[in-house]
Amino acid sequence: MTRTFHWNAHISIILVLLAVLSVSLDCAAIPYARRAHASAVAPRAAGARSVAHKGRAASAGRSSVAGARDRRSTVHGRASRAGRRGRVGSLWTGRHETGERFYANSFNDNQTLGDAPAGEDPIVRDAAIQALGNMNGTALAIDPSSGRILAMVNQKLALSSGAEPCSTIKLSVALAALDEGLIKRDTMVNVGGHTKTNLTQALAHSINPYFETLGRMMGFERVKYYANQFGLGELAGYNIPGEQLGVYPDTELPARLGGVGRMCSFGEGISMTPLQLGALVSAIANGGTLYYLQHPQTPDEIASFEPKVKRILDIAPLIPEMRDGLEGAVDYGTARSLRSNFHEFPVLGKTGTCSNDGTRFGWFASYADTPTGRIVTVIFLEGGRPTFGPKAAELTGQFYRALWDHNYFAPKIPQLASSYSADTRP
Repeated sequence: MTRTFHWNAHISIILVLLAVLSVSLDCAAIPYARRAHASAVAPRAAGARSVAHKGRAASAGRSSVAGARDRRSTVHGRASRAGRRGRVGSLWTGRHETGERFYANSFNDNQTLGDAPAGEDPIVRDAAIQALGNMNGTALAIDPSSGRILAMVNQKLALSSGAEPCSTIKLSVALAALDEGLIKRDTMVNVGGHTKTNLTQALAHSINPYFETLGRMMGFERVKYYANQFGLGELAGYNIPGEQLGVYPDTELPARLGGVGRMCSFGEGISMTPLQLGALVSAIANGGTLYYLQHPQTPDEIASFEPKVKRILDIAPLIPEMRDGLEGAVDYGTARSLRSNFHEFPVLGKTGTCSNDGTRFGWFASYADTPTGRIVTVIFLEGGRPTFGPKAAELTGQFYRALWDHNYFAPKIPQLASSYSADTRP
């Protein structure tokens, strides 16, 4: 009896130990299971971001650097897999490193070399120079009510043949889809699996599959038609010396590279200049007038300045549908880094981040509702790892901060003429 009792006790102890070991193994396996599950769903999602839980999305976005949602890589022919890069695990965790190597220089200590600023607003230009610092890029400020360029820092880059627009191309695509009647701001669009989102969230968080879907719904010819109407593929300036032309291709991107969907989410295959983007955002800011941008060079040119209209775009009814998304990008989305420097008035904009052959591009285009009217800004950066859209948004915040600190937006009080003539003065 005693021997049997001891044997049963031993068996009980062994069973308890096995149970404890089993629990320990299950706990240890949980992280692996999560990774495995994430790896399994990432190809299916193809870069889609779950927006069903807006609070979780915004919270996760705030906890990390924004802008991963704009990213892609074309180095070594890996563009077709770009939508899945850096998104294993939580699809809302922000920017991840992809192992891509960058060779371009992100910094430039001679930003103003060769600029011709004689006709620019000196306060605006100083603020742009201060904001850009030594980042390798260009800063452009425009009066959207006339198309006058108030400042253009690093004019050589601003007037170059441009670069891939990255996610700023979504502005054109959104306007096109709204005009075609495919969507309104709250129309839910399937972006993969059981996930749906609307225009407001897609603009604020730069959700690539949303715009890929819109592009495929419209087809290449319609997408190209609208892009050309909005000024892509043609000179944006009026007699601006040295301005080069961006490119909007006549043929669709090959299907193996993502086709029209990739063109509508990343702008792949398209070359856009800062001036072209500035002219488009100015048209959005002013209600639909696409002005030729002008860059006065002398006091006489300033005194005789007259706006020159390129065409009138019938987009006024569409702009309110986009406003919440563009404002949301700054308040809680991919451009929220702007708010680290500036909170005084509403700023609406769109970031863009992508890379090509070892060079990364970072865009931020915006317009601001200032106390004295609207102003449009475009900051374009190119370089290596420090370069991306949220950085351009951060610099834009510094630009507005510098203008605010110099009372640039204070209402101008007209000077009253003296009631005394020179002959009556004592």
